[in-house]
Amino acid sequence: QVQLVESGGGLVQAGGSLRLSCAASGRTFSTYDMGWFRQAPGKEREFVAAINWSGGSTYYTDSVKGRFTISRDYAKTTVYLRMNSLKPEDTAIYYCAAGRLIWRTVGAGTKTSDFGSWGQGTQVTVSS
Repeated sequence: QVQLVESGGGLVQAGGSLRLSCAASGRTFSTYDMGWFRQAPGKEREFVAAINWSGGSTYYTDSVKGRFTISRDYAKTTVYLRMNSLKPEDTAIYYCAAGRLIWRTVGAGTKTSDFGSWGQGTQVTVSS
């Protein structure tokens, strides 16, 4: 397991940008695939993006492609989600997660149960 702490959420106007950070503890950061989920009120937790242990593979859900970028910094043991051109429908609590994925199956069907460690979440609110 790895401990994860998100930060960087806040209130932003539509069209603006935020960068979320997820700080991971320990020396095992480089062995984990990392993901971001989001959950809006009354909705299920949605798989947004992922990056594999080496940083060589990424996934984005269709609704954020071209707007969001996931990256990781091994020296800082931190994963980022840069969010540009934010829309009100991006409003949600964003959660960082760590796990070991089967990458041939990564996609819209990827579930929360595919990740074993979670951060506490950070609120992103996009006003119109």
